[in-house]
Amino acid sequence: MSQHSINAYTQIQKDNLSGRELEASVLSRAGLMLKQVRDNWDDADRDQKLLQAVKFNQKVWSFFQAELSDPDNPLPRNLKEDILNLSLFIDKRLFEVLAYPDPEKLSIVIDINFNIASGLRTKVGEEQSPT
Repeated sequence: MSQHSINAYTQIQKDNLSGRELEASVLSRAGLMLKQVRDNWDDADRDQKLLQAVKFNQKVWSFFQAELSDPDNPLPRNLKEDILNLSLFIDKRLFEVLAYPDPEKLSIVIDINFNIASGLRTKVGEEQSPT
């Protein structure tokens, strides 16, 4: 799929998804980018794709950090703190992967992204999203 097609698809998703669904979609995309790098670790363009995937993940988690740090964020304090602590772990792991590349170091971030995305897609009553 060309980059233009991916961007067009992403824009359509943004226009049609709720906040929780959009967050789940973005986290899934972030996880997929890292998974593709991990699964194709020996590709010649790995370093470029790794950097691209790490940057995208950092942007996603930076957005969550900003939203969760907002005093008006309605989530319970302990949940915000837990997600912020998780985001710090992810930041540390992504920097570690850039400094000392190893495909297995990506697995935990991939799992976290997919698990949170799955949780966001699960609708229990009128739960609020993490942001």
